[in-house]
Amino acid sequence: MKKHVFIYFLISVVAVMLAAYFAFFRGNSTEIEMEELALDSIPEPKIMFGLPIDSFELISSKVEKNQTFSDILSQSNISQGVINQLVDSAQAVFNLRAIREGQPYHLFFKTDSIRKLHYFVYQMDKINYVRFSLQPIIKVEKGRRKVKTDTVSAEGVITSSLWNTMKNSGINPMVALQMSDIYAWTIDFYGLQKNDRFKVIFTTQSIDSVVVGIERILSCQFNHSGKDFYAFYFVQDSLKGDYFDEKGESLRRAYLKAPLKFSRISSGFSNARLHPVLKIRRPHHGVDYAAPKGTPVMTIGDGKVVSMSWDGGYGRRVVIRHNSNHKTGYAHLSGYAKGLKQGGFVKQGDIIGYVGSSGLSTGPHLDFRFYENDKPVNPLTVESPPAIPIHENQKAIFQQFVDSWMKKLN
Repeated sequence: MKKHVFIYFLISVVAVMLAAYFAFFRGNSTEIEMEELALDSIPEPKIMFGLPIDSFELISSKVEKNQTFSDILSQSNISQGVINQLVDSAQAVFNLRAIREGQPYHLFFKTDSIRKLHYFVYQMDKINYVRFSLQPIIKVEKGRRKVKTDTVSAEGVITSSLWNTMKNSGINPMVALQMSDIYAWTIDFYGLQKNDRFKVIFTTQSIDSVVVGIERILSCQFNHSGKDFYAFYFVQDSLKGDYFDEKGESLRRAYLKAPLKFSRISSGFSNARLHPVLKIRRPHHGVDYAAPKGTPVMTIGDGKVVSMSWDGGYGRRVVIRHNSNHKTGYAHLSGYAKGLKQGGFVKQGDIIGYVGSSGLSTGPHLDFRFYENDKPVNPLTVESPPAIPIHENQKAIFQQFVDSWMKKLN
């Protein structure tokens, strides 16, 4: 009997000890979990220009006209002696004369017993900056903000213009500018039709979750008048990248499709157009682009300026010969580009003048003409030969590249 009592006593003791152990372990585990949860809930400090901005009073502004480095710091009660030390420290890092009007700067203050300026940061651009440390030691150093690159896809259907479609669809309109540059040789963006559509994949750059720029369009499909135009950014033979279609042909051509960006065609090529001023029907062997006065006009191809002068009803006009067969004319200009001269040479895309209403004109527009063997032809129907295509030794790689992007676009 005593033996059985002893066994029961022993089992009870062990049971109590186990219960106490598990209770202790579970309690500590809960404390550990709570501690981990508390640590997880602590937000990471927000860093700007390498500084935890929550620890400072931050004042941001922009450099005013004729304002100097010394002027800015003097307004923050910094002594001339400290300013001189900063100027000396900056000599090997940054030229203080390069501080430009309109550029942002930031003042980081701390208040203990008195309010003191600890850091002054000058932004050279959206990414690069110079940080001037005043506390605890004088120090000047350059820095770069962390830039995040994301790949984004977007699509849209044309309702009016490419720019308006992107803006109304919440797409950064800068994508429209890049797209117009890519397709400048193959699509006339002034002849877009309702229900034309596009799909585009591009990379964006953002700083502190704010998009600061469109880095590059990687691939694009533009359906214009029922025909698909593809563009793929490809670097061949470790050279500079360029855009090619799905067959490996370069999108670059000898001639641009249009001499202006983002305008509209107000009058096309005709053999019997009613002249808006003379009120008679006569041939109009060119294309009129309506655009605000002062809009830059580009040459559609390389060539020689054969004339730049007042030419009767054309007003101020520039004529460029591109080769033995082709030349172009640009009329009703408000003025000529600086440095342009008769007999001089221009490169494709160079600005040669500005939209105006000189000569016989009812309003600001560009009268653009294309001549083949000195005979006018419709600029909208001119076919231009492509530039260098994908090299033979790169075709297999390029085809795999295109297949991959096609899947993403579709």
